[in-house]
Amino acid sequence: MQAINRKQLFLASCLALLVTSLSFGIRAGILGRLGVQFALNKSELGTITATAFWGFPLAVIIGGMIVDAIGMKKLLMLAFIFHILGIVLTIFAGSFSNPFWALFISTLLIGIANGTVEAACNPLVTALFPGNKTTKLNHFHLWFPGGIVIGTLIVYFLDKAAINWQIQVALMIIPAILYGLIFVRQKFPQTERVSSGISTGEMYRSLANPLFIFMIICMFGTAITELFTGQWMEVLLKNISDNAILLITVYTAVQAIGRAFAGPVVHRLAPQGVLLMSAILAALGLYLLGHTTGNMIFIGALVFGMGVCYFWPTMLGFVSEYLPKTGAVGINLMGGAGMFAVSVYIMFMGGVYDNLIQKQLPPGADLKVYNSAEATEQMKAALNEANKAAGPQVINTTLIIPVILIVAFAGLYIYMRNKKKVVLQPVIN
Repeated sequence: MQAINRKQLFLASCLALLVTSLSFGIRAGILGRLGVQFALNKSELGTITATAFWGFPLAVIIGGMIVDAIGMKKLLMLAFIFHILGIVLTIFAGSFSNPFWALFISTLLIGIANGTVEAACNPLVTALFPGNKTTKLNHFHLWFPGGIVIGTLIVYFLDKAAINWQIQVALMIIPAILYGLIFVRQKFPQTERVSSGISTGEMYRSLANPLFIFMIICMFGTAITELFTGQWMEVLLKNISDNAILLITVYTAVQAIGRAFAGPVVHRLAPQGVLLMSAILAALGLYLLGHTTGNMIFIGALVFGMGVCYFWPTMLGFVSEYLPKTGAVGINLMGGAGMFAVSVYIMFMGGVYDNLIQKQLPPGADLKVYNSAEATEQMKAALNEANKAAGPQVINTTLIIPVILIVAFAGLYIYMRNKKKVVLQPVIN
């Protein structure tokens, strides 16, 4: 009988998440270029970007509901197929008569693949490491910012070498094939909920716990703070900094390093203490990003990276450790709720951004023309000035969210004092 190889399963999980994060990093780096090449305004770019964020919750919630029934392995094979299809369609988007819809569908496919990876890998990591869940989730999720660092550096250096964006996107196929090959040969464990004998009914009843509902609401805020800002940083700040793409690299590098050393931090502060500290630093970082220029903006990116570093994996880890009876559905509902909130916020703020820019341009100006490759130098200069004013305004609007989270997590910290983690014991047949 084949044994469960924890190292191989964890390695393949990290590679699968690397593809997810590369899709974020590379898309963030080429987003402005896609807008120019295909004459897309910020609202259309926002709709395309948001597609990944609502494809993700669709997949992660459905995946969370069926993972116990069909197994984590089959889910991950589906993720592999959707990743390959989405990447290939993105590369050939310019071959279609309407590139907007090609980018929309390809981004949706990648979003579904990304959500399916989370739906399977989050419960897989907690099943592989039941005594160290929050720390190992942080180690697993370090490949999200880590992949964004790699993705943005790919964009930066290949742009310098005049290598087109299609080749940059195609590089994601390599880790996708690797994780597919590893997973297809491995034996998978049962999820923690199933191995502990918790019934499906009890799992769904546990979702009504007020503490779980509170964490879902907080997940809206933590996900928007981290992922909206990260995905749109290059667009929002490209007219404030000459190297806006490197701002993404700075803050995501801090995230990756922080998650790599999550163990001592989580042990010292407990998940709720980590979340409170994170909200404070995220608010300070956003304030600096929205109110500074020059080299100080890189300090803002660094502080922001420290703030959002532990948000996502620690939110999942909190639920897994204090509300383990919610099972795979609980942990995946958290991820799905976060991504859904981001998708709605991105579409909303895309329209807000266009309106802010429109107000800065001459009356009656056609924003689509100003965004096109045919725009005159005078139009480009006017648009640059409009972007310079609008970007920080969008960031300052988003700043409200981590400020609210500071209050929420302070209350959580007080509530959770002296409460211990809930440990599920495997059923021995």
